[in-house]
Amino acid sequence: MEDMVHVYIFGKRYKVPGILTIMGAMEYAGYKLVRGCGCRNGFCGACATIYRIAGDRELKVALACQTTVQDGMYIATLPFFPLLKEVYDIEKIKPTQQIMMQLYPEIYSCIGCNACTKACTQDLKVMQYIAFAQRAEYEKCAEESFDCVMCGVCSSRCPAGISHPQVAELARRLTGKYLAPKSQHLADRVKEIDDGQFDDLLTQLMQKPVEELKELYNTREIEA
Repeated sequence: MEDMVHVYIFGKRYKVPGILTIMGAMEYAGYKLVRGCGCRNGFCGACATIYRIAGDRELKVALACQTTVQDGMYIATLPFFPLLKEVYDIEKIKPTQQIMMQLYPEIYSCIGCNACTKACTQDLKVMQYIAFAQRAEYEKCAEESFDCVMCGVCSSRCPAGISHPQVAELARRLTGKYLAPKSQHLADRVKEIDDGQFDDLLTQLMQKPVEELKELYNTREIEA
C-alpha cells in the first residue's frame, strides 16, 4: 500500500496501489465488473482497454487483466466492439478465394496502414494474416492468427472497417474443416465417447474431492 499511483478511469481520478493490474485497480476503485471480465488471464479478450499516459500523445492498447497500472494513466475499457460477423454454413462453403470475397469483401479495401498490427494486444501480425486471407492462403492465415483472442481492438483502429478477428476465424474454420490433415486417433476417441465408453469413469471423477482431482490432473499421462 506504500506505492500508490493516480489513475483516471473513464475520466475520474482514483488513487490505487501501483502493483495492481488495470482490472484490479478498477475493482479497488469500486467498480463491479459484470462485463469485460472473463478469464482474467489474457485468453478470452473480454477486457480490451485503451489508455494514454499523461503527457504522452501515444494512444496505447492492452488487456486490463494483464497490464499493470502506471501513474497518470487515463483508462477506458472496450469490453465489446461491434465486429461484422457474417452467417454461413461451414458444411456448404469451400476454401476458395470467392468465399472470402463474398463474405468479407472489405478486406480488399485494406490500405496497408498497419494500424491493426500496431493495436493488437497479442502482438500478432494482423495485416499479414489479412493479406493471406486476400490470397486465399487460409492455412497461413489460420497459423498467423492462431493466438487471436478476438478482443476487437484491431478493428476499432481500422479505417477500412475490416473485422479482422472474424476473417481469421473463417480462415481457421476452413482450414480445420477442409485443409488440415485428418486425425484418425481423434475420430476414434470421439466415437468412443459417443458410445458411452467413458460414462462410468466420468461419474467416478465427479464424485472425487477437488484436491484429488487436482492431483490426478497434475500427474496425468500426457501422450506424445
